[in-house]
Amino acid sequence: MLEKKDNEQELLKKILSGDIIAMKEFYNNYSGYLTTVCSRYISNADDVKDVLQESFIKIFKSIANFKYKGVGSLKAWSSRIVVNESLKFLKKNERLNIINSPLWDLPDISEEEEEEADFEQIPASAILEMIRALPVGYRTVFNLYIFEEKSHKEIASILNITENTSASQLHRAKSFLAKQINEYKSLK
Repeated sequence: MLEKKDNEQELLKKILSGDIIAMKEFYNNYSGYLTTVCSRYISNADDVKDVLQESFIKIFKSIANFKYKGVGSLKAWSSRIVVNESLKFLKKNERLNIINSPLWDLPDISEEEEEEADFEQIPASAILEMIRALPVGYRTVFNLYIFEEKSHKEIASILNITENTSASQLHRAKSFLAKQINEYKSLK
């Protein structure tokens, strides 16, 4: 672990000094992971490339403001930039149209349905595709809640929606995914 910490800090030091080779190494080390993060929010491959390009530009421009907090902190910081750039893209392109709706009009997900929606038997790539197939609003709230561990209050603030709408979108996303998982299992 000490070696990984030293490697990250050394890479960071080189990038801060303007070392192009270190920037390329950073890109090679993190681009796959950051592409996956971006792909959870944006389903069009060309749009993912555009958002990643903007994200890497922002990462390299603002890396001097990054404070190293241990192994993995650089990756986490970079991920937050990609998430923010993805959300900015969705808002700018008006693809993030979430309609405030009351929570009371949602059907309940039965415990049986939730148990059937077991991810363990399904490859990660198939799960990612299921997430990418969610409508934009569902997908965005789902990702912020599940992967970014944001509360409904935080999501409501980020997306300029109500907390009930956030909860509603998450509920609908889970229901949609449960159906997708059950369909996948029935085909296998």
